[in-house]
Amino acid sequence: MFQNKNQNRQFLCSYGVFIINGMLALSIGSLLPYIRDSRGLAYAFCGMIVSLHSVGNLISSFACGALAEVWGRKKSILFFNFFIALSYLVIILSENNFMLALAFFLTGMARGATSNFCNTSINELAPGKASLLNGLHAMFAIGAFLFPLLLIAMTQTNSKNWIYACYFMFIMGILSWIMYFLIPDSKKEASGKQTKRKADFGFFKEPLFYLCTLTLFFYLCAEQGVIGWMITYFKDTGLLPESLSQVTASLLWVMILAGRLLTAWLSTRIHKEWLLLVMGFGLVGFLILLLFSSTTPLILLGIMGFGFSMAGLYPTTVSFSGSLIQKYSLAWSFILTLASFGSILMPSIIGKIAENAGIYYGMQSIIAVVVIDLICILLLVKYIRKMRKRKEKLSY
Repeated sequence: MFQNKNQNRQFLCSYGVFIINGMLALSIGSLLPYIRDSRGLAYAFCGMIVSLHSVGNLISSFACGALAEVWGRKKSILFFNFFIALSYLVIILSENNFMLALAFFLTGMARGATSNFCNTSINELAPGKASLLNGLHAMFAIGAFLFPLLLIAMTQTNSKNWIYACYFMFIMGILSWIMYFLIPDSKKEASGKQTKRKADFGFFKEPLFYLCTLTLFFYLCAEQGVIGWMITYFKDTGLLPESLSQVTASLLWVMILAGRLLTAWLSTRIHKEWLLLVMGFGLVGFLILLLFSSTTPLILLGIMGFGFSMAGLYPTTVSFSGSLIQKYSLAWSFILTLASFGSILMPSIIGKIAENAGIYYGMQSIIAVVVIDLICILLLVKYIRKMRKRKEKLSY
């Protein structure tokens, strides 16, 4: 794919560790009902520990980028990625609620650092290429699709076997660390051809920064709300049987995978902003169908459509910020950090509403989030179109 062997290795390892990152992300929502039942946890506490995962995600999203300037990118990611194995070891060995909360926090620390590292790496290898970014996030979808199926296979005869999925993730954490160890140090391969990025805060003056950040913020609200609570929602409301509730997570990520592959292909043939618009409208429509349906076929259709619609929204939005990431070394850390507040707030909001009014109404709150996200998408697309027309005028 690339002429440089080190670039090819960096590309392949980034894609490989993102599969494990997908497993890590889905393990939070998939394991939550089992952990809740085995330890008798309240909705509010469950919402809090899912939010702690997102808090860790936020902290490391920023810290990994900032520490890379001091330690070097490779040392920074090796430090944060160690938390995958450590967090699952804590879940396996300890039944203390404080330690459980710490473990969820550490999974977020590992996930955020991986997201920062891989998105930055792919953006540097191919600046602004939505196809390669969608390909990267397709790897995430593969991992996310596989974990619920693995958990179903393990718990089919005995629900207590969920602990073996933690052993599996412990091994994946070690494998992920080894893969990062094999990735070439980007600082060592720097050449005179590369442009040094500014280490200032000029991106705060760019409207594109705010539009991309807000779009990602509300998207992550919806993503983490659905991923973190969907299985618990179906299980506790009785809308779907328990076994089918777990399958919905895999179905969601199959559609996300299909959507990301399709978006990667389409982004090379049509303007990316039109894809973003279609995904934004689909996100709203299919979430409403998902949450207001009471029959299995319509619920499954809602899940499939929602997954397909959300598929390319994140990587396509990130691709629009490619020019900022290239120009400013801290831009991506700030975009990812501020956007991550969405994934922190939403699980706790849903958990609090569920504690007081029931999980059904907790999930309804996500509708407001996707409507606001659609408004942000419309504003982002309008800005991108305006900038494109301005460039076309200057080129004449």
